[in-house]
Amino acid sequence: MTETTPHVVVTRLEGGAVLDLRLARPKANILDAAMMAALSAALTQAGTDRSLKLVILRGSGGHFSFGASVEEHTRDKAAGMLAAFHALIRQIGHYPVPVAALIEGQCLGGAFEVVLVCHFLFATPNAALACPEIKLGVLPPVLAAVGAQRLGGAVAERLLLTGAALKAAEAERIGLVTLLSGDNEPIEQLLTWYRVNLQPLSAFALRQGVKAIRQGSGLIAALGAGLDAAEAQYLSEIVTSHDGNEGIEAFLARRPPAWSHA
Repeated sequence: MTETTPHVVVTRLEGGAVLDLRLARPKANILDAAMMAALSAALTQAGTDRSLKLVILRGSGGHFSFGASVEEHTRDKAAGMLAAFHALIRQIGHYPVPVAALIEGQCLGGAFEVVLVCHFLFATPNAALACPEIKLGVLPPVLAAVGAQRLGGAVAERLLLTGAALKAAEAERIGLVTLLSGDNEPIEQLLTWYRVNLQPLSAFALRQGVKAIRQGSGLIAALGAGLDAAEAQYLSEIVTSHDGNEGIEAFLARRPPAWSHA
């Protein structure tokens, strides 16, 4: 069964046990307000299905996503954008069954933050993950809140403070990526992995396992007070700063930023 919307293609696979959510606005697949609302609605609708064993998030057109809408980062829209985005992040972080991200090509900014709270990451060899917000004079609150836990402190600090990309091979070496795809279709390789590792299991047991490990790992706590603190810093210190606005305005105007360093 497939349902196509202007933002997300929703498909049930493997007899309905797998929910495939494909971002449908290539090539950038920008996570704007409409895209986030469509993802949240699809997750909400499927979340009570007791036969569900896996959710797949992936992009269209050869890339996962270029991230959140920069236009929605402006001073007058930032608070609403962050509230909606962090609600989606928490929904994925608290989701009752495993969520797998299939990453092809670019996975940037808010898109990297989305996959960072997924349970499994699958990537093609050309995949690259980065949070380049520092280059716009701002910061990625989700990476700040959960990066050390998910990536290790040194890697998280390097990515946040430089905006550098994490290549797929390195992401696999540090344990973030579950499997690098080979020559076959990435979605087929992910489904083959599912059939070996999750399909034989009880959907009830998977829900219990997800609940226990997310509580025990500290991720749920990090998505509470930790993310609240990072969001508050963004709104009280960055949105009110010169450089935080200059970087966004320069990006939208396609010009170099003129930093005041304040």
